[in-house]
Amino acid sequence: MPIDRAAVSGRRLAPARLVALVCAAQVFVQIGAFFWPALLPQMMGRWSLTNSEAGWITSAFYAAYMLAVPVLVTLTDRVDARRVYLFGVGCTVLAHLAFGLAAHGFWSALALRALAGMGWAGTYMTGLKLLADQVDGRLMSRAVTGHAASIGVSGAVSFVLGDSIASVFGWQAAFLFAGGAAAIAWLAVALAVPPRAPTQAEEKGGTPFDFRPVLANRSAMAYALAYCVHTLEMNALRGWGVAFLAWVAARTGAAEGILSPTVIVTTLALIGTAASVLGNEAAIRFGRRRLVAGAMLLSIVLALTLASVGAASYAAAVALLLAYGAVVWLDSSSLTAGTAGTADPARRGATLAVHSMLGYAGGFIGPLAVGWALDLSGGMSPLGWGIAFTLVAALMALALATFLYIRPRELVGDRAVTARWRSSGSRSSAR
Repeated sequence: MPIDRAAVSGRRLAPARLVALVCAAQVFVQIGAFFWPALLPQMMGRWSLTNSEAGWITSAFYAAYMLAVPVLVTLTDRVDARRVYLFGVGCTVLAHLAFGLAAHGFWSALALRALAGMGWAGTYMTGLKLLADQVDGRLMSRAVTGHAASIGVSGAVSFVLGDSIASVFGWQAAFLFAGGAAAIAWLAVALAVPPRAPTQAEEKGGTPFDFRPVLANRSAMAYALAYCVHTLEMNALRGWGVAFLAWVAARTGAAEGILSPTVIVTTLALIGTAASVLGNEAAIRFGRRRLVAGAMLLSIVLALTLASVGAASYAAAVALLLAYGAVVWLDSSSLTAGTAGTADPARRGATLAVHSMLGYAGGFIGPLAVGWALDLSGGMSPLGWGIAFTLVAALMALALATFLYIRPRELVGDRAVTARWRSSGSRSSAR
């Protein structure tokens, strides 16, 4: 049945309201995303998990995301992103509720975290696609940043919230709460966001899963490849941050007080979210390539510092982890905005799918690589953590070299581009 364009456009939300609604929905969807890493130390003891098994459960979320996102996000070039988004939120609701009711060990936890990852594949970038279709190129960067900030704040709060709920009501109650919050997001979008009529490009048909034009876009791929290792580093930090700090506190006999590992990792993620917003503004003002390369170089330095002295004391571990987190998040929005802003508008969904798939491939490898490094070095020890952080630094160094070699484009609206355009226009006028 054909869609009545007039009826659909008449029900269309104003862009500001759409942005507010999608960002609010993402808060409710993301609120339980990091309950598992927040509860990781106690769950490892409860289920007698090895470091590698714990890493697999954490990484299952990202593995499922990586496999599902090329299909789900690419479909938004042909199907209303709202439909894909609701499917993704529905998977998230089911995954969290089932985890709270039925998870009892390695295999059930692995499967349900994978289902949560598939849900996030249909939620994160499809939410961004809902916004990208409504925002012009000059505002794209800030729209992406606002979307990322809402997710970042909610993800940060999830660490301390999950720990608090589990402490009072038990770990099952934490995941049931997460499922209920995601259900609220599903209802909000289903009831408030109207269906969107397909564009002419969407109606032409063609082959939506032909990724060759996307892969041929050097600028978009440069940002996406950098995002891959960025997400590897970010999720290694989020996935193991609580366990690392708990180990340092136990080893050094430090009194955690109010600065518990979950509070620190929550603070880290909040600082990171602010850094992501400020980093994108700096990219607009000073140049996107310069900001991204600088952030990557700083993260290498801090990872190596953490590897060498991070286990010396709880205070040192906390200070270094907070500084490291701020730098890791600094280029987060800038990278995603770089991919979205240099994509072919007709293939933006497919481009974001590849960007997200590469990012969460890194997200899958990061926590798993840390778990392997710890087990291969004999367990949690200064040597084991040193090897893990050094490995992350080495991978980031490779990503930095690749990014500098490809040298992607800046975005329309970035100050560096505007300055060159004005300079070119002045020279043309002089001629």
